[in-house]
Amino acid sequence: MTVRSAPDRLLSVLAAFDHEHPALSLTDISRRAGLTLTTAHRLVGALTEWGALERDESGVYHVGLRLWEVAALAPRGLALRQAALPYLEDLYEATHENVQLAVRDGSEVVYIEWISGRSAVGVHIRVGARWPLHVTGVGLVLLAYGDPELQQEYCARPLASLTPYTITEAGRLRRVLAEVRRSGVAVSDRQVTEDALSVAAPVRGPDGTLVAAVSVVVPQKTAQVPVLIPAVRLAARGISRALGWQPEGSRAGSGV
Repeated sequence: MTVRSAPDRLLSVLAAFDHEHPALSLTDISRRAGLTLTTAHRLVGALTEWGALERDESGVYHVGLRLWEVAALAPRGLALRQAALPYLEDLYEATHENVQLAVRDGSEVVYIEWISGRSAVGVHIRVGARWPLHVTGVGLVLLAYGDPELQQEYCARPLASLTPYTITEAGRLRRVLAEVRRSGVAVSDRQVTEDALSVAAPVRGPDGTLVAAVSVVVPQKTAQVPVLIPAVRLAARGISRALGWQPEGSRAGSGV
């Protein structure tokens, strides 16, 4: 039997919370973290005292504001969001559809900013949400411009299917990634939900390396992809410049 370290047990308490389980009782935390009730009680007490967790009047625990304060210090979080927000707002004003900014974490895409209007198509996205790379426009961009080793490893694994249109064949995914690199944009058509289409483009840092991806998500039936592509590219270019990227002649065909 493997003995879990104290840090591992502490992290398991925090990992018990996710978007499907934002509020948990002590018993729920104990079960989801794989801890005895006594150990969970001790760790939850310490985390609550520090501010990582908060307990409401009914005795249910939620993630505390102290964690938000710490998370805001992440270089791929607050600083990137602040630089990107004016351009995301411009993209939203131009489309009045869902606008998203995302980064890669391992084999998943993580959304760090999202702007949506009341009339925009419904999406299963919120700040902090995670999805497999191959099912979203931003994910396809992040995967296409990632290391060849990342792409090879990703294409070798089973590809999750969310709709009948989701890419599930490695050969097809490789062709899609090659097209993303050639054109500088990704179009994800009905891969997450059957009523939505997204167009995404890469965001680059000061040295030209990929740091994020920006996208707009629109109703699939009325999507005007040729119109959306220049708007998304413009937003990606603006964010990249705000981060210190300087385009060169050798990057003229990169799509940013």
